[in-house]
Amino acid sequence: MTTSAQARPSDPHGVQADPHGVRTAPQRLSVLGATGSIGESTLDLVQRNTERFEVVALSACRNAARLAELARTHRAKIAVIGDPAQFAELKDLLSGSGTRAACGPEALIEAASEPTDCTMAAIVGAAGLAPTFAAARQGGRIALANKECLVSAGEVFLKEIAASGAELIPVDSEHSAAFQALAGSDPKALERIVLTASGGPFRTWDIERLSRAVPEEALQHPNWRMGRKISIDSATMMNKGLEVIEAFHLFPVTHEQIDIVVHPQSVVHCLVFYSDGSVLAQLGPPDMRSPISYALSWPTRMRTPVERLDLVKLGSLTFEAPDEVRFPAVRVAREALARGGAAPCILNAANEEAVAAYLDKRIGFLDIATKVAATIEAAESRGMIVDLASLGDVLAADSESRKLAQSLL
Repeated sequence: MTTSAQARPSDPHGVQADPHGVRTAPQRLSVLGATGSIGESTLDLVQRNTERFEVVALSACRNAARLAELARTHRAKIAVIGDPAQFAELKDLLSGSGTRAACGPEALIEAASEPTDCTMAAIVGAAGLAPTFAAARQGGRIALANKECLVSAGEVFLKEIAASGAELIPVDSEHSAAFQALAGSDPKALERIVLTASGGPFRTWDIERLSRAVPEEALQHPNWRMGRKISIDSATMMNKGLEVIEAFHLFPVTHEQIDIVVHPQSVVHCLVFYSDGSVLAQLGPPDMRSPISYALSWPTRMRTPVERLDLVKLGSLTFEAPDEVRFPAVRVAREALARGGAAPCILNAANEEAVAAYLDKRIGFLDIATKVAATIEAAESRGMIVDLASLGDVLAADSESRKLAQSLL
């Protein structure tokens, strides 16, 4: 696994590069989750740099019309829709385009297995596990935006990456920031990593007001444009708990060396503290095209249209300690990481089910973290927190955890 700035002169599929690792031929790219916010931002960059990329495969869970539009625009070789009910529409829309239409989980894995130089793994949730594993087996670059590969299947996924010799480049803004701040550094000099959190739309709300928060309010993130699930995770701060688990697997730190600080402006994305007292912070606008571009172009950088920071206009940057009384999800996630084994997988599955229930207005906002914690406790009493040795183990644990969470919901 490559998670440090060690450029390779060529990649396993024979795309030419100069001695410094800079490509001189188009990069073959697949985007899994093309119609989501990460996928759309990725393809926006591709459209602005058409000479740098050749799109191989695109996928979407639903929204056949948008998938077909993207496939035609980028001349993708294959487009896969998850919802079988929309396959006929996709096939009709792509007729005569040269793009092959397909549908279903098996077709998605087949598309993810197409030889590429880079795969943007941006499918939300546990549904992204199997296709991202399939992409990793090709030995190219995985630009990882799917949290579940590291949260639910951390050790198993990293073994797959190591076995194939693939590159793993994080896309989350916080982990991309840490990746950049750690480049070329001695791991022994690393003291701690501090992930920043915006605090979400409810940062200043008291417990009583939080108990009445409705999904429409929770979806209104003050800084970032994100999908529905991750927007709710940001509101509960569960996303930061999940990011602690990701950072534990990505970087040479223990879970005690990963901290969180609330930073409402979302300008500083991560701080890395070193043993000499130095602190390296990565700053940038709250626009996912910056970390996406870095994952696509590393070890070089590509120009993006993101708004440039004006520090004078910003005036000041503020930081606060996270409040685990109002936002207990961070503590629940940390405890799952400390438990180890299947606990993070159970955490993720339970959270997905609880978020879905909240969006359906079947439970309240404060119930999300409560139900997740209850699911983990119930799972432990049933002997479900065991070591996971394979993707099959992960998927089985995910399925059983969802059933348990649903029973508690």
